[in-house]
Amino acid sequence: MKVSDFDFHLPEELIGQTPYKDRDQCRLLVMDKETGEIEHKHFYDIYDQLEKGDTLVLNDTRVIPARLIGEKEDTKGKMEFLLLKRIDKDKWQTLVKPGKRAKIGATFVFGDGLLKAKVIDISDEGSRIVEFYYEGIFEEVLDKLGEMPLPPYITEKLEDKEAYQTVYSKNSGSAAAPTAGLHFTEELLERIKEKGINIVYVTLHVGLGTFRPVKVEDIENHFMHSEYFEISEESAKVINETKENGGRVICVGTTSIRTVESSSEKGKVIPGSGWTNIFIYPGYEFKVVDALITNFHLPESTLLMLVSALSDREKILNAYNIAVEERYKFFSFGDAMFIK
Repeated sequence: MKVSDFDFHLPEELIGQTPYKDRDQCRLLVMDKETGEIEHKHFYDIYDQLEKGDTLVLNDTRVIPARLIGEKEDTKGKMEFLLLKRIDKDKWQTLVKPGKRAKIGATFVFGDGLLKAKVIDISDEGSRIVEFYYEGIFEEVLDKLGEMPLPPYITEKLEDKEAYQTVYSKNSGSAAAPTAGLHFTEELLERIKEKGINIVYVTLHVGLGTFRPVKVEDIENHFMHSEYFEISEESAKVINETKENGGRVICVGTTSIRTVESSSEKGKVIPGSGWTNIFIYPGYEFKVVDALITNFHLPESTLLMLVSALSDREKILNAYNIAVEERYKFFSFGDAMFIK
């Protein structure tokens, strides 16, 4: 299967640049994964799409302000650091611009010396392993100095940092938001619970590899980035009971799907934590997940390949082309889709 099989035309003006003021007022395209039948709704209508006994799986990761602007200690040259993955307490895998200045042993300063960094290694793909030095608590220093690392296709400045967090975000560690969850409000979640739908939380810290293009023509040769995940005993228990009782397991976002499917053996979810580089594309047989709430993804992306696996490529691309015709908004601050 070729990367070009997942291409579609997307006018630039359909890329959502600002978050919805009222999260659940965005549009919702509902698609039957078997027939391809499509309905046009609003996100608050998701309430009517869910049935008693279903389980919603939400990723409770929280985005850290992972973009740091500083300077090289000796030359005072301006530098940009993007935190990708925590390796140890004060050691991080980072993307550094301009990279040629970030040789092993180079030191950098942020916020008048509140934070310092030293490059201790360079990975095969060019990212830098950096050790940070500071006084106090790293998360508090980062909150003071860091900026929210918005995806490259969002060009407008974010006025409110919380607009790029889900209302249930809790566990800090992501370089990007699990954006399908941005459409939920606390009130909508409460109504869903009252209807008899289970809500469980998993954690997957989203890396910027999410936005990395597929550079090989044959998608089977693509190597996925790894991301850290956790799934509790309670969440696994509820998901497994849902399957046993004939209910649907509905993931909110591709990150939740990757967590659940990575944790599954013989149709059961096993609690635990670890790293996953699972790559889901058409032909993949889902072990647990039945349905998905998601945003609209980039052409030729691994995320589009994943949603195509849940239905099939032709039906998904047809839905995407209809979304373009109907002027839906795409990507992180766009509209939503329910594949049922």
